[in-house]
Amino acid sequence: MSSHIETALIHGAVREGFADKKGAVNVPMYLSSTFHQESIDEFGEYDYARSGNPTRAALEKAIAELEGGHRGFAFATGMAAVSACFMILSAGDHIVITEDVYGGTYRFVTKILPRFGITHTFVDFTDIEAIKAAVKPETKLIYLETPSNPTLGITDIRAVVDIAKANGAMTFLDNTFMTPLHQRSLDMGVDVVIHSATKFLSGHSDILAGLVVAKDEALADRIYFIQNSFGSVLGVQDCYTLIQNIKTTAVRFNEESRVAMRIAEYLDAHPLVEKVYYPGLKTHPGYEIHASQSTSAGAVLSFTLPSYDVAKVFVEAMKIPVFAVSLGGVESILSYPAKMSHAAMEPEERAKRGITDGLLRFSVGLENEDDLLEDFKQALEKASTIL
Repeated sequence: MSSHIETALIHGAVREGFADKKGAVNVPMYLSSTFHQESIDEFGEYDYARSGNPTRAALEKAIAELEGGHRGFAFATGMAAVSACFMILSAGDHIVITEDVYGGTYRFVTKILPRFGITHTFVDFTDIEAIKAAVKPETKLIYLETPSNPTLGITDIRAVVDIAKANGAMTFLDNTFMTPLHQRSLDMGVDVVIHSATKFLSGHSDILAGLVVAKDEALADRIYFIQNSFGSVLGVQDCYTLIQNIKTTAVRFNEESRVAMRIAEYLDAHPLVEKVYYPGLKTHPGYEIHASQSTSAGAVLSFTLPSYDVAKVFVEAMKIPVFAVSLGGVESILSYPAKMSHAAMEPEERAKRGITDGLLRFSVGLENEDDLLEDFKQALEKASTIL
């Protein structure tokens, strides 16, 4: 029987976690680093936990089902997942990558990959013609992040897939902001989808985790080789926690996204706010494209205040959200990208991407929406007094 994704979020890992058929409603934690073999001539499915573990396997099979891919992989962090995918490339390969990319990904692409002879070109991925122009004969990968972090830029996924296929390149997409609940990238032709599962899929700010899903067997084999060789796998207890947290993704994310729309509209109408970045607003330049490939505008928005001084007063006046790195938790999280998520970027590179000294990012949690709006109101009033 086929099921909707909301059902698969709850039951997917449980279905995949029971070779022993004991009937427990939760996937067991197999806290074992090694596994007994019955024969010297033939080993069982598991031998050493770096190479495979039943609890991790349940999670990996579940995310593959949720994304509609061939095989999933669970990593120790989101950046471990991103890095492993990049490491299937070879010396001489070239990457075309969105310029509005997460700071950790930027650091890996600019500081680590060049040591291995892998080059890159950053491009404004809202401009399809610019992407086409950046492709070279040696381009092996086009790397997308949509909506992008932190200015919520939108890329036409299908158009980029067409460019990649025409040039014999792969497409990798960071789907952290949308999750498979609201954006099924593999269905649109993407080859590999990546998640910082620390964020919305886990949703409780309690673990670090990265997930990857490959569309076909050949690509999955290449990623598994890297996962097993580098060994940055997700620990069993964190696999268990992530399986549990994934079950509530739909109820959490849908409510957070609904409230995000209200907050975005409020900020968009406020005289102190210079610009709001949220693809649910019809004024967002990527509104129509995003609506054609996603079923939600998500629960993250960014907005620009006039200056660092104004932003500082605003941040210090806010009472409800955590002021911290990360996003996607049940608690609202207010971030300052210039010093947090994108601190690894040089100031001039941040400026090119609209990451100004007045830019703030807000991940909407599950607090009462009226309380959140009242908090924004009082903090903006205080921030307005210094102008």
